[in-house]
Amino acid sequence: MASDQGQPGGIRVRRIYEEPDGGYRVLVDRLWPRGVSKEKAHLDEWLKELAPSTDLRKWFGHLQDRWDQFVQRYREELEGNTQVADFSRACASRPDTVLLYGARSATQNEAVVLREYLLQLPGTEL
Repeated sequence: MASDQGQPGGIRVRRIYEEPDGGYRVLVDRLWPRGVSKEKAHLDEWLKELAPSTDLRKWFGHLQDRWDQFVQRYREELEGNTQVADFSRACASRPDTVLLYGARSATQNEAVVLREYLLQLPGTEL
């Protein structure tokens, strides 16, 4: 079962372990996902610099009770990240961007937060 969020087109979120289904595929994890070869990943881009900082990633540890605080802290990191605006413009210029993540949870991962953040920026309304 795919974990797409939203319709085809725009900005979607998928787990990297799922079969590719088109789109401009961007890995937004700081670490390479275990057990995935570069060939199998079918990546167009790996944007480690858009991922949560190492300190934030380690602090979160995918613990459910830390999710709300993780979202807040990650959004603060995104606000201070100069590369977000460039990526937002690139997403707006493409018909279909797929944010890839390696976490087990389809609802509590950095790609979900990044997608929501990007969609709130001017010029990225898709």
